[in-house]
Amino acid sequence: MKVLIADDSRVMRQIVLRTLRQAGLGHHDFVEAEDGADALAKVATELPDMVLSDWNMPNMTGIQLLRELRAGGNAVPFGFVTSEGSPEMRDIAEKAGAMFVIAKPFTADTFSDALGRVLV
Repeated sequence: MKVLIADDSRVMRQIVLRTLRQAGLGHHDFVEAEDGADALAKVATELPDMVLSDWNMPNMTGIQLLRELRAGGNAVPFGFVTSEGSPEMRDIAEKAGAMFVIAKPFTADTFSDALGRVLV
């Protein structure tokens, strides 16, 4: 499987990748995007099996990315890895089509619980 990790922080993308490996999910192919606009382009070219996205990014936010994908008919499994974790934000994410929201700070167990069913 191929997973797209979208975050404007290169360090955070690396932390997400390291945590995925610690969760036993590191054997997949990973593609990185530096913001929502970059992620949108890479979804079209890389055809990932899942998108993990930050919420707050320049050029295009994570929620804008998700809405754009869904408006275009793309049903790729999508989850947020973000510092935004309020019940309101979780509701917005769910209504837009997100599978889950992982709030920072997170652990390998958090990733296992959220992604273990999807990334096998």
